[in-house]
Amino acid sequence: MARKRRPQRRQTMDEELLKPREAALELRISFPTIKQWIYRRKIRSIRTAGGHHRIPQSEVDRLLFRTRAKTSPERTLIMRRLSGRNQLVGRVDSVRISGLMAEVVISIGEQQITSIITARSAREMNLKPGQTAAALIKSTEVMILRV
Repeated sequence: MARKRRPQRRQTMDEELLKPREAALELRISFPTIKQWIYRRKIRSIRTAGGHHRIPQSEVDRLLFRTRAKTSPERTLIMRRLSGRNQLVGRVDSVRISGLMAEVVISIGEQQITSIITARSAREMNLKPGQTAAALIKSTEVMILRV
């Protein structure tokens, strides 16, 4: 049974087209997830002559957190949509990076929360002692979010 092909939209010649795996890395999602998004048309893709999907950079930018919330108040609003019961805001006491992992200690009142996150995440957030951060608690997992 032959599939009916849709006409592709024209792209400007200077727009970069990403492979699905590259787009997934930028969006920090898994490869199977981006494939599902393509099939469900949550993200627009272009098919090559060989039948492979390519994703315009503008589509990736549309889905990135930084483009949906360009200012600090907008980012705060997006972050605060989470339940107040599962996030605790405090000060970073220490960040110890060793190999692939980082230990982050946050003081919240007179209590301390320790979280083990990837070293890459700690570097990307540029976590340093004295900064404000939120500990997002989900079941037995604690995630760190720089505030």
